[in-house]
Amino acid sequence: MHTFSRRGILGLGAGAAAAAGLAGCGDQKPAGGHVDGAGPGSARGRAKAGRGATAGPSPSPSPRSIGDGSTSFTGRQPHQPARPEPLEPGQTPPQFVIFSWDGAGEVGNGLFPRFLDLAREHGASMTFFLSGLYLLPESKKRLYRPPNNPRGASDIGYLTDAHVRATLTNVRRAWLEGHEIGTHFNGHFCGGYGTVANWTPRQWRSEIEQAKGFVKEWRTNTGWTELPPLPFDYDKELTGGRTPCLLGQDNLLPTARELGWRYDASSPGGRQVWPGKRHGVWDLPLQQIPFPGHSFEVLSMDYNMLANQSVNSTKAPAYNYPHWRRQSAQAYISGFQRAYETNRAPFFIGNHFEQWNGGIYMDAVEQAFRHMAREKERGGDVRLVSFRQFVDWMDVQKPEVLARLRGLDVGQRPDGGWNAFLRDAGDAGDAGDAKRAGKAKSATSGGA
Repeated sequence: MHTFSRRGILGLGAGAAAAAGLAGCGDQKPAGGHVDGAGPGSARGRAKAGRGATAGPSPSPSPRSIGDGSTSFTGRQPHQPARPEPLEPGQTPPQFVIFSWDGAGEVGNGLFPRFLDLAREHGASMTFFLSGLYLLPESKKRLYRPPNNPRGASDIGYLTDAHVRATLTNVRRAWLEGHEIGTHFNGHFCGGYGTVANWTPRQWRSEIEQAKGFVKEWRTNTGWTELPPLPFDYDKELTGGRTPCLLGQDNLLPTARELGWRYDASSPGGRQVWPGKRHGVWDLPLQQIPFPGHSFEVLSMDYNMLANQSVNSTKAPAYNYPHWRRQSAQAYISGFQRAYETNRAPFFIGNHFEQWNGGIYMDAVEQAFRHMAREKERGGDVRLVSFRQFVDWMDVQKPEVLARLRGLDVGQRPDGGWNAFLRDAGDAGDAGDAKRAGKAKSATSGGA
């Protein structure tokens, strides 16, 4: 997906993408070779899950098949954090960091298992926004009916059969290791008449149902009966997504609310402040973060680094790569440090499994990830979580506390320190709870 900041926030339409040689619009395109993605990962495993994490129960040895057997119910997801609790009065909020991946297909470059290994090494969770078409063989592409586009059309490439298999392997592994499987929808239409920017709520519902269907019926569509099912019920697992090019959120949100989604990560040009809800759904945008060497900020996504450094070219001269790698890593680290040392706003980062400009953006995000993980391992309350795990925490916080947190601007420290800043909010919440409880007791007594 492509939306970027260059002295402001700009959208990249399909025409600009094509001119730049980016018709795939930032998601995976078939590549040579094949990586199974089932490697054992770090020997350290999840042993270093960190504060508040628990391995949780293993999937049931006798999973319950769903539908055609493409998916199955295996019990509670492993490797989930402990049940979240509301902040105590005066308590410092954790620093949440959410790494997310658009498309989430494995196309032979080994990036999906690479970052699964990295997450497992540090006891972290991430969100993978799976494109439904990545589980649909190209031979069956006419099963896809994209709104306002010809049947089977897509602005991202269909995967080879080998890469569909590799994607299944890695999605299965990701869920079993505690990660969230969201959606990046299907055809990634960002320009022209068929752009997602123009889709109605009803058309978004069609797109979502098709994306879910390709996940829930991959066995029927591929004929591969020898592969194990995905170990989750996607109707229950899917609670949020990110739209192509950050377009179309206004018409998506009513449908997302009707479907019971808990969050949407499609809003462009967010700031590093505590989020709120739109239409009853948590609005979790990519954020503007410091861009070293520039007076303007950049959106917290790999493609936005690319767009500002090499004017959308994915194969710029290699002598630029060392500087651009350092600059990109430092942008993420600067965004993290700004929040961690001031308002503790959650930090949202988006990426693609792409080797743009020699893979420097993948190296940069790994460097930044390790920096943040070290802060956690040194005892800082840094939580590397999925979007779903983050909204689990948000949902149990007192409204008075969240309102106080949302009052902090970018880079603003709480007046008097966290103890003083949230002590009053917590006391107000406790007083409100007691008042409400008293009214309820009075009403019950009167009724008796």
